[in-house]
Amino acid sequence: MMSSQKRAAQPAAPPAGQIFPLGAHLTETGARFTVYSASAQAIELCLIEPDPDGGSPTERRIKLIERTYGVWHGEVAGLRAGQHYGYRAHGRYDPPAGLLTNPAKLLVDPYARRIAGQITDLHAALGYSGDPLTGAPSTRDSLGAVPLSVLTEPVAGPYPTRTPSVSWADTVIYELHVRGFTRTHPEVPAHQRGTYLGLAHPAVIEYLLRLGVTAVELLPVHAFCSEADLLRRGLRNYWGYATLGFLAPHPGYASVPGEELTEFITMVAALHAAGIEVILDVVYNHTCEGDLHGPTLSMRGLDSRAYYLHRDDGRLVDLTGCGNTLDAGSLTVARLVCDSLRYWAQLGVDGFRFDLASVLGRPRGGAFDPAAGLLSMIAADPVLSTRKLIAEPWDATPEGYRVGGFGVQWSEWNGRFRDTVRDFWRGVGGVSELASRLTGSSDLYAVSGRRPWASVNFITAHDGFTLRDLVSYQRKHNRANGELNRDGTNDNRSQNFGVEGETDDKQIRADRLRAARALLATLLLSTGAPMLTAGDERWRTQRGNNNAYCQDSSLSWLDWASDDLVTDSLIAFTARLVRLRRFVPGRDSFFSPDDVIWWHPEGRPFTISDWHDGELRTIGIRSPGGGLIILHGGSGPVTYTLPDVTLTPALDSHCPDGTPAITTPLAATSTIVVPPRTLLLLLERPEHSGSAPGLGGTVEP
Repeated sequence: MMSSQKRAAQPAAPPAGQIFPLGAHLTETGARFTVYSASAQAIELCLIEPDPDGGSPTERRIKLIERTYGVWHGEVAGLRAGQHYGYRAHGRYDPPAGLLTNPAKLLVDPYARRIAGQITDLHAALGYSGDPLTGAPSTRDSLGAVPLSVLTEPVAGPYPTRTPSVSWADTVIYELHVRGFTRTHPEVPAHQRGTYLGLAHPAVIEYLLRLGVTAVELLPVHAFCSEADLLRRGLRNYWGYATLGFLAPHPGYASVPGEELTEFITMVAALHAAGIEVILDVVYNHTCEGDLHGPTLSMRGLDSRAYYLHRDDGRLVDLTGCGNTLDAGSLTVARLVCDSLRYWAQLGVDGFRFDLASVLGRPRGGAFDPAAGLLSMIAADPVLSTRKLIAEPWDATPEGYRVGGFGVQWSEWNGRFRDTVRDFWRGVGGVSELASRLTGSSDLYAVSGRRPWASVNFITAHDGFTLRDLVSYQRKHNRANGELNRDGTNDNRSQNFGVEGETDDKQIRADRLRAARALLATLLLSTGAPMLTAGDERWRTQRGNNNAYCQDSSLSWLDWASDDLVTDSLIAFTARLVRLRRFVPGRDSFFSPDDVIWWHPEGRPFTISDWHDGELRTIGIRSPGGGLIILHGGSGPVTYTLPDVTLTPALDSHCPDGTPAITTPLAATSTIVVPPRTLLLLLERPEHSGSAPGLGGTVEP
């Protein structure tokens, strides 16, 4: 049904054309189109021409008459890059059977390499009338109300050919949001702020180099669309974990509309030229179509059963907490995921962080299997196996929590590191598990033959409190999200030092900064691959919101105007830690039992009883050639006796920028006083300590 849209006459059926690769591809005479749908009885290619006067677009429908392997395909002469298009699927509409075909809904090509527009009328985008499971199909045409696919020029690749190729042992990851990172940056031209080109700006890259990070991990840059619930609340998706197109760069991050692919490539090249790798956060576990109450934009209308997990009654299986779950056991999904990954690798991407990666190891929604087909396909692919592969090893179900359970070629976000380190510095628990987390979590990763960098260590991430909020709030404050403060985790393992939120109390502010520096130092001096969250080093706050996924505002953007003494000192502290990290041993191989001595404050190695002392708040790690790291999580000072070796202070987290106050080497077996909530790094060779070595606190003979 065309409603008020203009429709051209139906042309003759196109020739068959080539089947693979899927998607729309220019040819010498026009373009070929291929799209998968086993359930449709007919597929129409819809060529869309916008009205220059802002009226209704014109649609020309072409029936694809050839189907091979479930793929509908054909060629159309005379087309050029920039042509807008979509698909309409005809067939059985039977929601209880998982069949949601509705030709009134214009569908985005799952393989589109450029997507234009957003949902402008949610009601028009819905595929149902009344109840989504028992009601009739909507007859309202969605043309003009939904995004469109755009035909693009082929990308000459691989591009770029020069990559930094940073070893895992030397990797320091910096997680950032393309828009939020430069949205307020004063040195970036106004029209480039919040864009791919903004991230490529020399002033921004200089800042990344100043910190010393080796890789940026970008929150999703696949084209995404705000979910129905957000649109109904008048909000928009900011983080981007609501994918619409897995091969299209998000158009909202382009400084010039339509130039997102070129600008993305430019950004990658600029970062590579500076020696910084690019890792993409990719979301292959669900899409923006949501549950059955959501819109019909692409996969749902093409062949819902081929893409999504369905229950016997037609309802969608939700392993993700986002309304739907892509079926990792579907060949259609597996092909799409691998084709997408290879495409981004062709654009120069160095690695991928897989959101809710446990879903990829649960074909048909069953039990997790690290050797599941899709995970094995990714790891065995000759291109993808050369990229950094990082799993978020959980989903939204208890069965999906699989930290340490992925295959040998995967690194993982180590949630146990985060939780254990947070607990230690807020004074909860002893030091037993902390020892494993500080040395690479060999209990999780060594048994499968992996290296310490399989553990991607983090204290904070985009999801949860910022570092500042972690030491300022005891509870989440998410009412701005419009979900009655029910969204976001309640398990924050945070502390507020007696006052909830911001305060003018100088002592509380000093205590918070001291705890934050100790957390950062633990992260960057532990064995494993550390990941920093952008803005933590600038003392960024989200005012207690631990789930700011729909806050595209100053609440989420980096504040580049906060150049005060606190910010400057914390940036310098972070950069100092990154430089010192290279002198900490064990980054590439797990320690053997003889390599590490756990040093008690009394000046002796740990005993079995020490490991079971739930009140112990101090631990030292002594390694050959690496000196001594002392972590004291108590609220008061502690006297600490050093081992029988001369040590030179290199870092004191009690000091604002980490530069120790005393520069003289410390005599063997001497006694020092360690301030509350402090991490000290003492090195055996003075030349390793950098400029201005020393130690805060009192040194006693």
